[in-house]
Amino acid sequence: MYHLYLLLIAFMLFSCSDKNKVFLYSPDKKTKLNFKIDESSQTVYSIEYNDSVIVKKSTLGFQLEGDVISEKNLEIAEFSKTSFNNTWKPVYGERAEINNRYNQLQIYLKEKSSAGNTLKLTFRLYNEGVALNYTFLPQQGLDSIHIQKEITEFALNENYESWISNRAQSEYRKERINAVRDPAERPLVIETRKLFLAIGEACLVDFPRMKIVSGKKENTLTASLEGSATVALPYTTPWRTIMIGESPAELLQNNDFYLNLNPPCAIEDVSWIKPGKVIREVTLTTRGGLACVDFAAENGLQYVEFDAGWYGSEYEESSDATTITVDPKRSPGPLDLQRIIDYAESKGIGIILYVNRRALEKQLDIILPLYQSWGIKGVKYGFVRVGSQEWTRWLHEAVKKAAAHKLMVDIHDEYRPTGFSRTYPNLMTQEGIRGDEESPSNKHTLITLFTRMLAGAGDNTICYYAPRVTEKMGGHVSQLAKAVMLYSPWQFLYWYDRPQGSPGKKGGAGSSEGFIQNHPELQFFKHMPTVWNETKVLEGKIGEYATIARKSGKDWYLGSLTGNKSKSVEINFDFLKKDTQYEATIYSYDPDIDSSTKVKIESKPVNNKSVLTIAIKANSGLAIHIQPI
Repeated sequence: MYHLYLLLIAFMLFSCSDKNKVFLYSPDKKTKLNFKIDESSQTVYSIEYNDSVIVKKSTLGFQLEGDVISEKNLEIAEFSKTSFNNTWKPVYGERAEINNRYNQLQIYLKEKSSAGNTLKLTFRLYNEGVALNYTFLPQQGLDSIHIQKEITEFALNENYESWISNRAQSEYRKERINAVRDPAERPLVIETRKLFLAIGEACLVDFPRMKIVSGKKENTLTASLEGSATVALPYTTPWRTIMIGESPAELLQNNDFYLNLNPPCAIEDVSWIKPGKVIREVTLTTRGGLACVDFAAENGLQYVEFDAGWYGSEYEESSDATTITVDPKRSPGPLDLQRIIDYAESKGIGIILYVNRRALEKQLDIILPLYQSWGIKGVKYGFVRVGSQEWTRWLHEAVKKAAAHKLMVDIHDEYRPTGFSRTYPNLMTQEGIRGDEESPSNKHTLITLFTRMLAGAGDNTICYYAPRVTEKMGGHVSQLAKAVMLYSPWQFLYWYDRPQGSPGKKGGAGSSEGFIQNHPELQFFKHMPTVWNETKVLEGKIGEYATIARKSGKDWYLGSLTGNKSKSVEINFDFLKKDTQYEATIYSYDPDIDSSTKVKIESKPVNNKSVLTIAIKANSGLAIHIQPI
């Protein structure tokens, strides 16, 4: 149910002493947005937080082909302020209900020599941050414009430190903002003296991807578009966003910010959209597929994904994704896919198929209805092209087309979310993350958690029994913790592992990886859901430590990680229901335990007044399942 309060304050030019200045506060009055046309006739904005300037005078605008709109010749024609407050229920997510509360300022600009409005600027001020976009309005004799470059600036007070990743899956490094010479991925998290800021993008569906680069001015970052854009008028750009938090934990706690900047769900019947845990089938054989289905059914998983090679080489243009033609370089076969689909259906398990972008681009309109007729539940879009306006539009249209055939989607590789899964929740998850298949250290995962994970779900590819799960990656207990901490409605577990009864994999990555064993801590994966009613980011420091608790039904799950330093984690269970007794099953690292995974399991009674202090060694973790007694 929606609770909506909408207050319209009519045009208010009379309220400003200067007709080319206007301001807006956030609902909690902590954040203030100032807009003006300055003495050089440039449109600029600044942001204050608790009466201190955090974003200095910064330029707004785009460079257009042919100077269709002259940014130096604009004046405010009119403006309006509105307030909005509602709650909405996502199809699934990190919480069952999301609050969407903001104050909005819309400014209509006109060229001084023109009678009609030229441009509309929209600012939204949430308690969690600031968002702005541009609407190019229809002009006489002009039905489209060509955008060559964006000049939106984010001018800061000092040369602050930030966490930089130039590609969606590359490593993060800590760097001063003046050193960001190559375009950096968003969200770009910056640590100021008192605050944490995250510069990002929301509602990107048919426009070039924005990245962020050092501007010509000192201590200034600038939006950098990945190519030009041609748009039909009227046209509204994606949102440019600045999240504001007093800690990294506060930023992550408020990551619904991006969802709120997207339209509501566009799918009328969402009953077929079902989150769950996934095991990857890599042998591409009937025997391997049946073994994965049996394992999933017995161990609380919901899906089996057939990886690249089931329809031929994913890199060959001649491969036909309407056929089951196993790539001999990956597997000797045989693969009776329809038999596996039917068997999985009888066990309540869904089948997901990986399809490389080569086949997607030429066969999408054929394979989607075909897969629906086979009984497939979802498609993993592999190695998709991203960045340009053309491929951004193509990809989001491909998600919409999948929805028309009741197919869920996982987008792999360089795509980063901007909140589209609110509108099309069949987009379950995406990569755009340096996940466990890249063997990141716990330190790096703890950077990813407070940067990449602000944007939305991340397919982290947990690989429990892979030899790479060494102390550098935090060991096995960290794998348990990450399944809770790194949110993904489709959570891939056992990325390189095969269930007992599956044949060995011929060649290719992961051929030396082992079989899934029967360690008792796998019960944690079995019972753990992938979506949540409530999420609490209890603590966190980028790259050093974090603790997150999530609720599903009456149960809570907690994950905690450490980086290069050990830490005593003090867990206050005041988030539990009052007057209820719980049992906490605690999974921790113990080098002396008689187990190859070194995971110790113990149980303790807890209630909402309990406080536990647990020492976690460096590069390790902790996982807890809390159940009412």
